[in-house]
Amino acid sequence: MNNFIFALFQVAPEESTQKVNLLAPNTGLMFWTLIIFVILFVFLWRMVIPKITAAVDAREKALEDAIEGTKRDREEAARLLAEQQKQIEVARGEAQKLIVEGRQIGEKLRVDMLEETHHQQQAMLERLRHEIEAEKVNAIAEMRSQAIELAIAGASKVIEKNLDDQANRKIVESFLSSIPVPETKRG
Repeated sequence: MNNFIFALFQVAPEESTQKVNLLAPNTGLMFWTLIIFVILFVFLWRMVIPKITAAVDAREKALEDAIEGTKRDREEAARLLAEQQKQIEVARGEAQKLIVEGRQIGEKLRVDMLEETHHQQQAMLERLRHEIEAEKVNAIAEMRSQAIELAIAGASKVIEKNLDDQANRKIVESFLSSIPVPETKRG
């Protein structure tokens, strides 16, 4: 094996005992180094470099696609955000409109209820006035009837003779009807 290495570098076994100058150019070593470099370079150029460049290109394309995808996603997100904000503004406007309409409806209901209550009060007052007037007429009629009874009873005692009740009643009623009834103020 040593012979092969020495042959490879064209160093003879006898010379190995001599001191080798590492800085001195050795043409055999340079030749084989150059041949191995060229073979390795061609092998790398044909077999490895295309795979490395393909991997780098694929990675670069993947990064570009990711960047483009991110840009598209960002634009889509911005568009969706703008659309969402528009919808929020529309919803706020509709909510404000509903609030205003609700207030208007509430105010209208309040006014209607006040009006209805006022009408009911007026109707109740009018009904009570009519009832009071009817009670007053009934009270006056009853008072007249009692006054006639008292007048007849008083006149019977004064005259001390029993007159005809029906004839006496007519006399007293005609007398009482000739008396004016005072008018009452209506509230």
